[in-house]
Amino acid sequence: MNFTIRRAQLADASDLPAIERSAAELFRCDPSLAWLADAEVTDAEQHRRAIETDEVWVAQSPDGVLMGFLSAVEVDNELHIQELSVRQRFQGRGAGRKLLLTAVEHARYRELYGLTLTTFRDLPWNEPFYQHLGFETLSPALWGPRLATVLNDEVTHGLPGERRCAMRLRLRAAPSNQPPTPGQTP
Repeated sequence: MNFTIRRAQLADASDLPAIERSAAELFRCDPSLAWLADAEVTDAEQHRRAIETDEVWVAQSPDGVLMGFLSAVEVDNELHIQELSVRQRFQGRGAGRKLLLTAVEHARYRELYGLTLTTFRDLPWNEPFYQHLGFETLSPALWGPRLATVLNDEVTHGLPGERRCAMRLRLRAAPSNQPPTPGQTP
């Protein structure tokens, strides 16, 4: 399928909650996570703020429909992916992969050490998807304070901690004259 990846614009913010809701429908396949399909999503105002201050890209079909988005924030000299969502009707067509590869290229351009994210271990469109693209699952000893906080916050909001993991795609090592970022090995 033909589509383009571009930076999100403020006008896109109102469409992003619907994309996130549509993508979450996939959780209905797992009875213990089905509640996520009905859970609250990021509202348009929060998306507007992210578009203004963070890194947000959208996948757009040739007829102008927003297919999906990726939202990330630069922290600890890494790009942390906060959300990757693709509308259900567009899933499996490469939009999520292309959005992720765009974030990787952005991180390379910014000369960041890598990318991080948290996800489910046992869902095929989560950990295995990211592993296929080069992300490594981190042991708790390598999480560092930032990723540990993210995972703890997820558990506080009802996600099953035993099913969650932190992942990293390393792009480059920390310089030898500078200590590695928390959770990274030199």
